[in-house]
Amino acid sequence: MEASKQTIQQIERTLRKVIAKFPAEAEPVMTDIHLLVSNYTGEIRTYNDDDEELDRCVVEEWIKSADEDFYEDIVPILRRCIESLRPSIEKMSIMQPFSFVLIDEDHETLQDLVIIDTEETVMLDTALLDGLEEDLDAFMKQLLEE
Repeated sequence: MEASKQTIQQIERTLRKVIAKFPAEAEPVMTDIHLLVSNYTGEIRTYNDDDEELDRCVVEEWIKSADEDFYEDIVPILRRCIESLRPSIEKMSIMQPFSFVLIDEDHETLQDLVIIDTEETVMLDTALLDGLEEDLDAFMKQLLEE
């Protein structure tokens, strides 16, 4: 899925509004930024850890999207928008490291989009972590059997 220039501008405008709610000179808080995207309404809502809404916008081209891979397809678009604002984001009055997280209607995590950490924490792609728990369980079972 390609995003139009208008879509990118809408997302970045919403992110700028979120950034403005955490001015650099304010006392730092501990929170992540959660993005809830509806493929039916095209709405993007942003929340803090306390489920307080920070801002929202509607992406016209995402309204009533029938794309099966909608959430997978929007991840690179959201990441690109976040990364384009990274210098401002790094100055937000949020304790680092903090994340931008894509969530579902139940506020459950779908995908970590970006981790912001000026100390350069490395974030592994979640595809690398798929099946890790099962591998560790199998390894533990084998150790206990010996």
